[in-house]
Amino acid sequence: MRITDIQRCEVRPGRLVEWTLSPATVAAATALPEDSRPPAYIQESHIRTARCVREGGLFVPTWLGTAFDLPGPVDLDVLERALHDWTLRHETLRSGFRWAGDELRRFTLDAAEVSLHREDAGDFPDADGLVRHLQHRFDTVADALRWPNLMYTAVVRDDGASVYMAFDHSNVDAYSVQRIAAEIHELYAAGLAGTAPEERAPVASYVDFCGIERAGADGLDGRHAIVERWREFIHRCDGTLPAFPVDLGLTPGGPLPRQQMLCEPLADADTAAAFEAYCRPYGGSLVGLLAATGLIVHELGGEPVYRTVVPFHTRVKSRWSDSVGWYVGGAPIEVPVGRTRGFPEALRAVRAELQANRSLARMPLARVLRLLGSDFRPTSPDLHSIVSYVDARGIPGAGRWTELKAYGLMRVSYGDQVCVWVNRLPEGLWLASRYPDTDVAVKTMRLYVERLRDRIASVADGSLSAVS
Repeated sequence: MRITDIQRCEVRPGRLVEWTLSPATVAAATALPEDSRPPAYIQESHIRTARCVREGGLFVPTWLGTAFDLPGPVDLDVLERALHDWTLRHETLRSGFRWAGDELRRFTLDAAEVSLHREDAGDFPDADGLVRHLQHRFDTVADALRWPNLMYTAVVRDDGASVYMAFDHSNVDAYSVQRIAAEIHELYAAGLAGTAPEERAPVASYVDFCGIERAGADGLDGRHAIVERWREFIHRCDGTLPAFPVDLGLTPGGPLPRQQMLCEPLADADTAAAFEAYCRPYGGSLVGLLAATGLIVHELGGEPVYRTVVPFHTRVKSRWSDSVGWYVGGAPIEVPVGRTRGFPEALRAVRAELQANRSLARMPLARVLRLLGSDFRPTSPDLHSIVSYVDARGIPGAGRWTELKAYGLMRVSYGDQVCVWVNRLPEGLWLASRYPDTDVAVKTMRLYVERLRDRIASVADGSLSAVS
């Protein structure tokens, strides 16, 4: 799925309808006892960071979402039932947190207590005005520091509707978001036909996963080999987590800058396939993207070692594959690009680092930082820079994403890190990045993307020499 912001996802005018969890559902939640299943470390870190930044005087929206079309005159009652049934499939969407002193405590509604409330927000004849309204509503509702923190909308026209859904990041990751369009389409089509959707096993609960993962993480202490590996890595990063190693025009100690987004095609389907074929002996396209990035940032910034934290999903058991949640961990890598002779050698270096360190992604980084005993007081929504790669072609419905104008949505607001996402789609490679909105960063990121595109193309067409 193409990742972008709401300004660039083909929003068209129409009549806007909004759904939130009903007042009765919210009232039921206030009376709930504590759920003994704790938050995941990544959830807790996210919420604490949001509170810390908010207390510093800055509101930083960080929601994720999706957009997709439904064809034909749309039956809003059927769509509402589809949205309701989909919400019930995924327990994390009816689970939230309260503060008890300085501790986060979970509560979770029974499915029978969950209902949606529909509001007609009126006609929006101007697309820009509609975009501004949607972003404001999502900022307000899909907020880490409130509950419920999700919202569903539909822009209705005579020939169909466009659905826009937003969630606080604590409940979803990019993979979760990219599955939504197919699931809603299935439920909506069954509702129109008056039939039950295809029988499937109940979806495993992310809330259960949180408890299992946290129990495992709490079994570690500061002497564990994973913690020691992170300690050494952070020490070599001058006591912090790695930023993108190029000049971004930031003022040290300055306020958190606004961010800008860049999203565009990176390679067509044939070029993406040829790049993958070249990189496959070394581990595939992820290894290739990291190796290329390391060499490019060395050219741009001169750093002799490329250090980054590589995101990996933590859905290590098939039971979690259909589950909505935030299943992401990170593994540190260090690539000596300053003394690497050419792309194949960089590929081998990245492969060795990932083979040695990928298992570290199963341990929540927030737990590791707590065990290190360092003062990692968060000042930005992103603890470190990332370059992420996902082959999304196997996600249900991927073949119809272009037809349905389906997008993964990302809120771009404030931050001092560079985050890059590359998705392999049926039509090729798609890149999205958010980064500080400075003149220097804009020029640097444009150079980075151009050189990355050129390197992928040169690998694919065979013009890259063995030492280039």
